[in-house]
Formats: sequence, C-alpha cells, structure tokens
Amino acid sequence: MVYFEKQEKERIEMKMISWNVNGLRAAVGKGFLDYFKEADADIFSIQETKLQEGQIDLPTEGYHQYWNYAEKKGYSGVAVFTKQEPISVSYGLGIEEHDKEGRVITLEFEKFYHVTVYTPNSQQENARLDYRMTWDDAFRAYLQELDKTKPVIVCGDLNVAHTEIDLKNPSTNRRNAGFTDEERGKFTELLEAGFVDTFRHFYPDLTGTYSWWSYRFNARKNNAGWRIDYYVVSERLKDALQDAKIHSDIMGSDHCPVELDIAL
Repeated sequence: MVYFEKQEKERIEMKMISWNVNGLRAAVGKGFLDYFKEADADIFSIQETKLQEGQIDLPTEGYHQYWNYAEKKGYSGVAVFTKQEPISVSYGLGIEEHDKEGRVITLEFEKFYHVTVYTPNSQQENARLDYRMTWDDAFRAYLQELDKTKPVIVCGDLNVAHTEIDLKNPSTNRRNAGFTDEERGKFTELLEAGFVDTFRHFYPDLTGTYSWWSYRFNARKNNAGWRIDYYVVSERLKDALQDAKIHSDIMGSDHCPVELDIAL
C-alpha cells in the first residue's frame, strides 16, 4: 500500500494549452502575451503562426521555445513553449511531401511524446481533399509509431468537426471542408487506432461548445461555431486525464484556446 501511495504522489499535474492564433503577430497585438502569462501552462502550443524565422522576438521567460516554419511566407507554422526542456525535439513527419508547410513539432519527455499539429485544410470545393486524406493516413501512422515507445499527447487544429454535435449547422455543411464524410472518417480511424478525444471523454453529449467561428455573419456573436481544435491522447492515458476545457471567452483569433489537465 505504501508503494502505491508513493507512486500516486509522484504523479505530476500538468496544464497544457493549445491555440490556433491565426497570425501570431496579429494575436500579440490583441493581447496574446497577457493570456499566455495568465494561463501559466506547462506546455503552450500554437498553430498558424504565419511567420518566418526571425520575424518575431517573443518574450516567454521561463519557457523553452520551438518553432517550425512553412517554406511559403505568411503561411501555416507551429510553435511550442514548454517549461520543462524535452529530451528530444523533431520537426515534421519525416516525409518530404508533408514537411514543407511547418505543421508538426514533436517533443519527447520522460513519460510521453507531445505532438503539436496544424492539419491541412481541404479548402474551398474540397480542392485539397485528396491531399488531406494522404496527410491523415501519414499522420496517424506517425502517431502509432510513436505510441509503440511512449504514450502520445496530440494537440492542435485538426481541421475536422468529428460529429454533428461538433458544429452548429451540420446539415448545411455536409460537404464543406472540415465536415466531409472522408475527413470525419479519418478522425474515426485515428480514435479506433487507440486514441481518445479528451473533450468527448469528459463531455460526450455536450452541445454548443466550439473552438472556431467564421469571421463572417456574426458567427461568434451567434455562437455558430465548429469544434476543430483538440487534445487527443493515447488510450492508456485515459486514467491520467483530469479535465478538458474550451476557453471560448478568450479573444484574439477566430479560434479560442483549448486546454488539457492531466496527471502523469
């Protein structure tokens, strides 16, 4: 009994935040750093930085910074800020076709891998849907390979509303990017491969909670949104989960931050 109590005490509670900032320089002008400091997350991830190296000097005292930039200027890009220095860091999936757009950073820690991702959008009229399918398969395979070594925590803008309760107007968006049968099916495949949508783990039937709203049609004011930002974890981390949150009150982007609380 003493042994198990000791093990329980050694579990470290961690707060993780992920936010698609839709242009970091713009977000900084809208109070990003105030929220960053207030959140005081152990690991803070951002997507869609729209930066090249050297275009911003972001003061994040007490954090190690890791950046992945797209070759195309003003496009895509991800970053991670972590209080604890990781054992190792890698960028991309190791597949040239997928690694030109600065979409993935993987941090290795003692007990887990932490992956930040900005999944490609299928675009208007699903012009990039075929590529998206290839990406989803490659990304799932990448996570499964990591999972063979250590459990995985994935966060970011996955650009898919998985079920009808994950967006305000499912019927009128049936064939739109982010809610096609193909994209939803790939997310189902990810879950069936041994991963858990943490928000639905805690709130399986909750409606009206979204993480992205179009800038058009007063969508945010009317809460006509989509839940496309996620924390997804390896199945064997389920017992470590404490809560999953969506901070819809935080402004500064067309997305809002999402949070995972976990004890590892």
